[in-house]
Amino acid sequence: MSRIRARLDALGVILLASATLGLGTPPATAGEPAPAANAPATVPPAAPPTVEERRLEKAVPQEILRRGGFDSVAREFARALRGAKSYGAADRAVVRHGSLLWERAVDRAQGRGPAGGDLSRDDDRPLYWARLGMTSELREWQASFGLPDEARGRLLDRLERSSRGQDSIHFPAKGGKGGMKRVLITGFDPFTLDRDIRISNPSGAAALALDGTVVRTASGPARIETAVFPVRWQDFADGMVERALRPHLPRVDLFTTVSQGRVGRIDVERNNGAWRGGFGDNENVSRTGLAPVEDPASQPQWTTTTLPYREIVAADTGRFPVYDNTSVTEIPAGGISPVVRPDGPTAGSAARAGGGGDYLSNEIAYRATLLRDRLGLDGLPGGHVHTPVLEFGAGNTTEITDPAFVRNRLDIVAQVRAIVRVAVR
Repeated sequence: MSRIRARLDALGVILLASATLGLGTPPATAGEPAPAANAPATVPPAAPPTVEERRLEKAVPQEILRRGGFDSVAREFARALRGAKSYGAADRAVVRHGSLLWERAVDRAQGRGPAGGDLSRDDDRPLYWARLGMTSELREWQASFGLPDEARGRLLDRLERSSRGQDSIHFPAKGGKGGMKRVLITGFDPFTLDRDIRISNPSGAAALALDGTVVRTASGPARIETAVFPVRWQDFADGMVERALRPHLPRVDLFTTVSQGRVGRIDVERNNGAWRGGFGDNENVSRTGLAPVEDPASQPQWTTTTLPYREIVAADTGRFPVYDNTSVTEIPAGGISPVVRPDGPTAGSAARAGGGGDYLSNEIAYRATLLRDRLGLDGLPGGHVHTPVLEFGAGNTTEITDPAFVRNRLDIVAQVRAIVRVAVR
């Protein structure tokens, strides 16, 4: 965005003025550290924009925001930040606007309220780009009370969690035998945006369409709660997945992580590997090696789905074929070279790719199922579903949407819903 460059250019002037004149610091509110006596009151420099945020300046994200009705979100958030005169007030503004963004995206996807533009309601992209507009504003914000890097980082974390639905997972109380089942589903942001910045992620669209909904199954109603995760290695290393899922896994009847996979097919991934393959994330960062988890000494190389994959594969859930994917890549015990195993890992092998590969879709499945196992939830059905790649219509290389693109996304979302019905049953 143009504001990024302007504010960065003005930074030297701001710092010079701060050093020369000094800036008043209000008294600390409850829970906030008081400044040292006679400490100089300065405004710390704003953080530079991230790789993701810099993409906002391009024409396609701006068109998506405008045609989705989310083009005022960042401005409204910036206005709220300017009105915050303490860290506590800033924290409240961040959580409120982050939660409102998630609620607005869910409402739009589920047909509540005005569409705000001519993009189809099932589109997940306005949420992604609006969130980046908000994180950019927060990263650039010059707080009047001073905002150290650590404090700004905490606010950014709060914004990420609240705007992704991670803080708003609420299940109703069970009604005993035959009562309301509880299902937890996760999706992802769009990714590979430098290849095609128009990209949408059907797993994120499914999360918006299904959040808070109730599906009818042969064993009774099931309430679905969802959240969306970033395509960034560091967030996973920092424990975002475990922090979001740990409070809820002991209380749910089924969970599935969902991501975009291969063209024209859906895969229920049988095995998940501990290995990171290094493909660049949305920050163009690469990571290779074992996924960093708590208690690495007891970290397994593999985890396994407990989803009812036979029933899912056998059911008529939609137009895309569904497969029980058992293939992995491993280094066999005593070996040195990777080997593809169509029927799953062998004893003592080292993971190099799960059924879902060696990227973050495999890693979220690995982390979620490892958490299931470490919590002792042996009977809990859970695993990973890979959707088809969401494709534009033939010949569309420039437009941000088209009828085939919308139809494909709607069909994928409907099939995810149908898979949930089968899995709960």
